[in-house]
Amino acid sequence: MLRRHQLVWLNEAGWATLKSLRCDDVAGTCLAHWASRQLPLVVTQQGAALPPGQVALGLPAPLQWQRRRIALQVPWHHVLRAGEFPQATSVNSLLPSEVRSAWLLLAGALEGVGVAARVHGSFGWQQLTGLGYLHAASDLDLHVVVGDAAKADMATLLLSRASFTAPRLDGEIVFPDGTAVAWREWQPWRLRRVDQILVKRLTGVVMATGATWLGERQMC
Repeated sequence: MLRRHQLVWLNEAGWATLKSLRCDDVAGTCLAHWASRQLPLVVTQQGAALPPGQVALGLPAPLQWQRRRIALQVPWHHVLRAGEFPQATSVNSLLPSEVRSAWLLLAGALEGVGVAARVHGSFGWQQLTGLGYLHAASDLDLHVVVGDAAKADMATLLLSRASFTAPRLDGEIVFPDGTAVAWREWQPWRLRRVDQILVKRLTGVVMATGATWLGERQMC
């Protein structure tokens, strides 16, 4: 089953299809580079208008291609395999030296409560590709997988207590079925400081009121 922020690698037929698209020089050069090195694409929102048998993918280009966000569609049978963004600890060398110890402690604390954290965004893509994505304002975007609301509480508490402020921690709490919410929105919602929360799924987003969207994942 597809999930948001899942990585996919295409077969040769898939890349041949994408390289044949009519696009401008920036997008075309970027696509050619991706194809030549068999780099991954990322699963994006699968809209209702998507033709049957197609999968919507994204290519967030690095700095050298103007950080262009390239939206793509390919037949599902052109997907060779799927994978994940790098684990939290793998991006440590990309962080400022004064942050690295604190980041490893945070990643270890998340692992210690049974929470899997991965890094997407600029840090994740630079780690994956070796290309230049990072800039002065780059956030550290997290994909934090939790089993239920109690685990989400633990994870967001640890993230909110991080001992560093730069780079800024951003990203989502993600439940096993792929349903996700911004981790910074989870705590105020759980504490009933706000009535609604933006819930993200593979097929779209909805502003949810109440906790019925949590289903069996809800705990006291």
